[in-house]
Amino acid sequence: MDNGLDEKILVTKPVLPPFEEFAEYLKGIWERSWLTNNGPLVQDLESELRSFLGVKHCILVSNGTIALQLAIKALDLKKEIVTTPFSFVATTSSIVWEGCKPVFVDIDPRTLNIDPDLIEKAITPNTEAILATHVFGNPCDIERIEQIARKFNLKVIYDGAHGFGVNYRNQSLLSYGDLATVSFHATKLFSTVEGGAVITNDDHIAHKVNYMRNFGYIDGEIWGIGINGKISELHAAFGLCLLPRVNRIIAERQRICELYDEFLKDVDIHKPAIKEETQYNYAYYPVLFNSEECLLKVLYALHKANVFPRRYFYPSMNQLPYLYHKTPMINSESVARRILCLPLYNDLSSHQIENICRIIRKTI
Repeated sequence: MDNGLDEKILVTKPVLPPFEEFAEYLKGIWERSWLTNNGPLVQDLESELRSFLGVKHCILVSNGTIALQLAIKALDLKKEIVTTPFSFVATTSSIVWEGCKPVFVDIDPRTLNIDPDLIEKAITPNTEAILATHVFGNPCDIERIEQIARKFNLKVIYDGAHGFGVNYRNQSLLSYGDLATVSFHATKLFSTVEGGAVITNDDHIAHKVNYMRNFGYIDGEIWGIGINGKISELHAAFGLCLLPRVNRIIAERQRICELYDEFLKDVDIHKPAIKEETQYNYAYYPVLFNSEECLLKVLYALHKANVFPRRYFYPSMNQLPYLYHKTPMINSESVARRILCLPLYNDLSSHQIENICRIIRKTI
């Protein structure tokens, strides 16, 4: 079946700024010969992001995984961290990499986020924090999580890898918790090619993250242990080109998602429930099938048509091979087997979307 493209339709494509605009930034970088080590463009982008997000501190780092690791390290976590089994592997891997133990709590099958009703049962004397993911940019039950955290004196980290551009209760989703992390990978709607950030309104935490990302140095003084988590001037330039376009990018993705909604309205699939009072970013278009068998049939049909969605997230993180104790997570495992993210990027045409949906309707 003709899908409207000579090339493959992938799950996503990077958003690229005008080359000439990026080249202007490159000229300045060449003139200054300042490529990294907290250069002026990194400082400019941090300032612009603080303003865009309405947060006190936005500390750019080399990727979203380093952001998670720095968040854990900055809070001095060493023992158990309550977390979700339904997330990208970096969420769990960062916990284990930093020498902590992930304690999984199953998800709410409607929102796909960690189920706050189950968190308290997972807390032990060794629990130090909750690390919750805003899955596909859908806000967690922030009020309940923070209430539990206060009750048990726990820190809260929000993995907001998908949360850029989302507002909840009229403020950035990334402003909640002791700190939040975000990814600016090339596949995200706002990108620095590779990159990420740690976001916090706490001065002490920000100070720690600032020196930790730079080998422990600030202004030539060693403040503590650190790693090389810096971002370069070239990456910052890319971000500075894209940031003014974010609202238009989100608006176009909303239009595409609404087309999917229209073409799939009578199909026996469903989508995650977005939390009320959310201004969403339309970062992904996930759909849930009634069975894994149905998903695999659709996936095969789409692949035959040169369309390549993604089983995201799969598998459920409690089933990772490097974990010694694999506690069953019924909802997360079920969702992971049945969920598919359909292609979503800004130059996906209406004709291509209609053909993707026609294949799905015909196959189910």
